[in-house]
Amino acid sequence: MDQVDHLMTPARLTLDIAMPNVHPTALISPGARVAADAVVGPFCTVGPDAVLEAGVKLISHVVVDGRTVIGAGAMLYPFCTVGLPPQDLKYKGEPTETVIGPRTQIREHCTIHRGTATGAGITKVGADCLLMAVVHVAHDCALGDGVIVANNVVMGGHVTIGAGAVIGGATALHQFVRIGRAAMVGGASGVEADVIPFGAVLGNRARLTGLNVVGLKRRGVDKAGLHRLRAAFRLLFAPNDNADAVFAARLAACKSHADDPLVAEMLAFVEAPSRRGLVRSAAFRTDDEGAAP
Repeated sequence: MDQVDHLMTPARLTLDIAMPNVHPTALISPGARVAADAVVGPFCTVGPDAVLEAGVKLISHVVVDGRTVIGAGAMLYPFCTVGLPPQDLKYKGEPTETVIGPRTQIREHCTIHRGTATGAGITKVGADCLLMAVVHVAHDCALGDGVIVANNVVMGGHVTIGAGAVIGGATALHQFVRIGRAAMVGGASGVEADVIPFGAVLGNRARLTGLNVVGLKRRGVDKAGLHRLRAAFRLLFAPNDNADAVFAARLAACKSHADDPLVAEMLAFVEAPSRRGLVRSAAFRTDDEGAAP
């Protein structure tokens, strides 16, 4: 793929693995492409088709295997594995891929599996992400830039998470679920359907509790923008005088707010094809310190 081909440009990498910043106990297979300033710590294993870009750090006991690219400045902590075969009985060893974006941090005991031939063929984690300890990213998942995933989160295959989303600890994401940009999933949630951009969900099974107001403010959305997004959100999801209206009618009415780019993004997500449907609404908080409508 174009992104992988770009990262594998030989001019940016070196095959010289006899470098002082490679620990003598590390095992780097012939054919691995390791940047001259990459750090490979004790007892790490790097497979023959792996690429470590400039400034990558493997702290210790890290396994990087398969056709895997670790982007510049990424840091992998002890006992994490990236690019191993997927936990999918249909997988027959096809040359699928894994790409980790620049400056992403992958903490202890995380597992990120390569894609499958029956899926996208690639598992992707974007730039500037933080995956806390014991996160599992399954085959064919795609995480956008700046995603934060807290401890002990597990993802089924084919999950997509939009840029800037936050996933609370001990959460389970069902296969094929879509998490919209800048959404917030509360801890210990079981998410079996899609979460709208900027939405906040919580519970097992997860229910929509409002907008991720704190996250929106941190991203510079002003009061006017919040009011427009709230108005569209209430019209589409919140209990009100139109509670008995069919969802299609609510969606059509909501399009009167689509001149706002955030509202338009939310509506585009709702109308996009989905295997899982949308997370349903629950009771809504009214304060601005958390998941507020």
